[in-house]
Parts: sequence; structure tokens; C-alpha cells
Amino acid sequence: MKLKLALILCLALAGPAMAQNSYEEAVSLYEDKDYKGAREIAEAAAKTGDARAMAMLGVLYQKGLGVEADLNKAVDWYAQAAEKNNLGAQYSLAEIYLDGALGEPDPERGRFWLTKAAGQGKPEAEHRLGLLAAAETPPDWFEAADWFRKAADQGYPDSQYNLGVLYAEGKGVDQSKIKAGEWFAKAAVKGHPDAALDYGIMVFLGDGVKKDEKVGAEWMLVSARHGNPVAQNRVARLYATGRVFEVNPAEAMKWHILAKAGGRSDAWLDDFVARLPSAAQKEGEARARDFKPG
Repeated sequence: MKLKLALILCLALAGPAMAQNSYEEAVSLYEDKDYKGAREIAEAAAKTGDARAMAMLGVLYQKGLGVEADLNKAVDWYAQAAEKNNLGAQYSLAEIYLDGALGEPDPERGRFWLTKAAGQGKPEAEHRLGLLAAAETPPDWFEAADWFRKAADQGYPDSQYNLGVLYAEGKGVDQSKIKAGEWFAKAAVKGHPDAALDYGIMVFLGDGVKKDEKVGAEWMLVSARHGNPVAQNRVARLYATGRVFEVNPAEAMKWHILAKAGGRSDAWLDDFVARLPSAAQKEGEARARDFKPG
């Protein structure tokens, strides 16, 4: 679970003027990595009822910053802040209960606080509720689609992609390749690698969208550069065959090596690589070693 202090700061309730000053000082110390100083001031602000300071103490105790890590104390501070309607604390508390960080998962408590956070419009909480609905037995695709849509409408890329998948498969919504493509495109623009791949394939094939092999291939390349092994395999074949991209044996080998490392094997490319001249093989291997996703 990733805790982002900025979310807690921005979405917290305002407190008295004196608490505001104390809390802002704690934030400044936190940003300077003076966690002990931040904790001392946050504790003083928390005693005045400042929910933001309580949430900060939850972060400090959970991460062990400026104090020995103590998840029980973190939960206690998060709970106090959550009761005061602190959005960040509600979400952090939900994740702890759902993940079973205290021992066994507590789905009831987790869903309770997740729903509270989602009720305040937190897209991460809406997305997680969508995942929970999709994981039920049997899955509640209608509820999942509803939650994903709420987060997607706020620009949350994971939900945009998932909503695209539901439209592509007709789960919880009327099947529509056109709408699937629209949501994949929105997520792809935000850097979602799976969305870039799926949208690229749709455009490449003209499946529900206007066909354009060059544009489709470029989106697959975007996904490959983000580390998606399926996209890396597709791109390797394009470089090997000279379809859209100019033939480039070393580049084809690079992407094939990366795809295989990610679990995407390809017998045809194995044979292609094996027949390459030694210089091209060495160049491909060097490019694969130098690759960094991003």
C-alpha cells in the first residue's frame, strides 16, 4: 500500500488557527525529513483535535519515521482521524483492514472505511470497491462497472482501463467496442501500459476504431517501453518482419529478449534470432541489457 502524505494534507478538515500553524510546521519538518520533530509537533496538534495531525501520526507510526514502527498505534491514529472524516485516514485504514496487515483481513471494516472514502469522491477508494465487486463469487459486474465509472470520470487510469475491458467483454455494461476504445485511449494517454497495448491492437486491426497500422504500432511501442511483455513481443515481430517499422534485427532481438524475460515466449522469434549474424545478436543483447522501462 502506498501512503501519500500529500493526499492527507490536501483533503483534511481545517482546524483552529493555532492548530493550523502547528500542523503546517509539522508538514514542513516532514518534508525536510525531520520526522522526529514532525511527530512531536503533530502530537501536540492532535491533542487539539486536528484530524490532519492525527493522520500524519498514522503515517509516521506505520512507516516507522521518527519513531519505532507500530501498526497498532498507526491504526489508532488513523481511526481517530477517520472518525473526524479525514479522507486520507479513511482510505489508509481501509487498506490496512482489507490487506490483513494486522493479521487476518477484515473485509467488513475495510469495506466500511472504503465506502466512507469513496463517498467523499476518492477515486482510489472507488476503484478498490470496483475490484472487490469484481472479485465476489459470482462477480457483481454491474456494481464493479458503476464504481469503475465513478473513478474513471475523475481521470483515474486504472479504472478507465478496467471500464474499457468491461465494455469490450460486455460485463456489467452493454458490449461496445467503440466505448472500450474510448476508455482505453483515455487510460493510454495517461501512461497505462495495458491500455496502450489494447488500444494499439484495436487501432492496428481497426477493431471498433478507425484502422491505422502506424498509429496502432506506435501505441504498442509505448506499452513495450513501459515494460509490457505482450507489447514487447508484438513490437519484436514488427521489427523482425518490417511491417510498419523498418526491419531492424537488433531491435527485434532486444524486444524478444525482454518479452521472454517477462514470460512471453515465441518460437518463431527464437528461430529468427538464432539465424541472425553474430554482430546483430550482440547488438540486440546489449540493447536489452541497457533497457530501462519508462
